Amino acid sequence: MQLGDARHGKLPGQIAAFGRALRRAGLPMDSQRMASAIAAVQVVGVERRDDLRAALQAVLVSRAQDIEVFHELFDAFFRNPELAQQLLAQLLPKSPSAQPVRRKPRSQEALSVAGLKARQPHRDETELKFDAAMTASDLRRLRQADFASLGASEFRLVERLVREVPLPLPPVRSRRERDGARGHRPHWAKALREARRHDGEWLVLPRRERRWQPLPLLILVDISGSMERYARLLLAFLHQATRGAPRAAFAFGTDLTDLRTAFRDRDPDRMLALANAAIADFAGGTRLGHSLGQLRQRHPRCLVGRRTVVLLITDGLDTGEPAALEQELLWLRRHSRRVMWLNPLLRFDGYEPLAQGASLLHRHAHAMLAVHNLGRLEELATSLARLLQKA
Repeated sequence: MQLGDARHGKLPGQIAAFGRALRRAGLPMDSQRMASAIAAVQVVGVERRDDLRAALQAVLVSRAQDIEVFHELFDAFFRNPELAQQLLAQLLPKSPSAQPVRRKPRSQEALSVAGLKARQPHRDETELKFDAAMTASDLRRLRQADFASLGASEFRLVERLVREVPLPLPPVRSRRERDGARGHRPHWAKALREARRHDGEWLVLPRRERRWQPLPLLILVDISGSMERYARLLLAFLHQATRGAPRAAFAFGTDLTDLRTAFRDRDPDRMLALANAAIADFAGGTRLGHSLGQLRQRHPRCLVGRRTVVLLITDGLDTGEPAALEQELLWLRRHSRRVMWLNPLLRFDGYEPLAQGASLLHRHAHAMLAVHNLGRLEELATSLARLLQKA
């Protein structure tokens, strides 16, 4: 299973609908065959359409007379969402007298029952059409679309768009100093060197000022089942938006996974591949208290001098012990500058953190911010800057 792959949320339902259409068309079909089809797709993947077709045919078709019907229904249900092919299709000449696709009667009947038309593509896959310049309405809709509601082609587009969203955090004064004309204290060593060059006279009193540096970041991303649709996008966003800043990234589910090696790679796709290989508990449960305990025991130096800003990305649906979670949250708050809870559940109007884990997070975090769509990510920098100025 790929980390945060959009297709794992809707593809099993698509295969189940495809199996029901085959059954309506007269093919022998039962739940065991559908389960085997889902397992086969997870093995071969969906990168190549021909491999997907061959895998489903091997599992779902057992009679030679059903092969043609299978191919007709497959072409209707599974369409190629690649952007390049959509762009090329717009350049091809269109015939005004094109004839509709002719299918067998039982295939046409199965499609009409399933709510699909012969000449209309599947809405989830090709609802969003692209041209050389995307329309303002498309961008506006994507900016407000919840990540959990995106289709596969929209998910890929948004994944590329989030990599371009900046996250400029305000710098802070560090403990280190440098030469400066308006420094807060004299630079006596440089003053003595200058005095030797001018027979003991001081022409200008050099000063020292404190350096400005970006705040160190600690990124904690929930990769449990309820966060599956958000983890990949938020990792891609933070990988690009925090480049150049001192940062440490970890994923947590039932255990803590160190992603610092993956985040050192400058390519976002390779970073996601390395993260997927490192995470062993993806789409499982959430034990935030246990994971924070592992962070405290194994990686305490990730929190630098109470100056670290913690970005805790989770929905707060914790399954661990509340007492352990509260103890670790108190430790995290004491050793950091700010603990920011980035919660995708804020997409719901009137959301209240009523679950035990969410209630503890709401009590100990300094702020709770929404990260469920592209528009919220664009507003995140402004919200963080305003909150950090109050520190």
